Amino acid sequence: MGQTVLEVENIKVRYERLPVLHGVSMAVAGGQTVSVLGSNGAGKSTLLRAIMATQRIYEGRILFMGQEIHRLRTEEIVHRGIVYVPEERMLFRPLSVEENLRLGAYVLKDQKEVDRNLESVYALFPALRDRRRQAASTLSGGEQQMVAIGRGLMSSPRLLMLDEPSLGLAPLMVEEVFNTVRRLKKRGITILLVEQNVREALEIADRGYVLQTGRMVSQGTSKELLESDLFRAAFLGI
Repeated sequence: MGQTVLEVENIKVRYERLPVLHGVSMAVAGGQTVSVLGSNGAGKSTLLRAIMATQRIYEGRILFMGQEIHRLRTEEIVHRGIVYVPEERMLFRPLSVEENLRLGAYVLKDQKEVDRNLESVYALFPALRDRRRQAASTLSGGEQQMVAIGRGLMSSPRLLMLDEPSLGLAPLMVEEVFNTVRRLKKRGITILLVEQNVREALEIADRGYVLQTGRMVSQGTSKELLESDLFRAAFLGI
């Protein structure tokens, strides 16, 4: 296991005056895939937005590569190497696939690195090479998710955060998304994955954290969680 890349220490978040996260802590080590699990409304996406500073915390702290980042602007956090792929995908629909991908590399100065990353994305998603001149709006939901993940990879992230990447996709595309996460893990990319497909997410991940109504109620290796009677009853229905 590599050094700790991300540390979330006892953070609290509220929307207006309503508490949403209550003293949440977690950590991600370099090269790890870590899954955050929980039902709708548990606070999973809020946690990712807090890491990106699009949702401010009012207590606790967040460290990336040993340095506090929770007081920084989102743009500064992106420049430090954290990329967030939101569940909404947020593509520029009139632009082509390749234009969307290249926009993900705006933090890079080296054009050769941008071109290398683009080739790497096309190797990961061969279908996107074939559609590189198509408008993003003409793609299927699964193809749009490929573009969203590919755009995230274009900046050579040190931490890739995926928010519900399989949400709303057909079963075949869900499997393709999880295969993509497996391939990224083999490349050594550090991944923080938020998912409702609990078993699939844990089978990929090294560790898991379980959020319930804004509180971290369980954590452990994927094996520990999958073998826990309490976890199996609550999330797997067995």
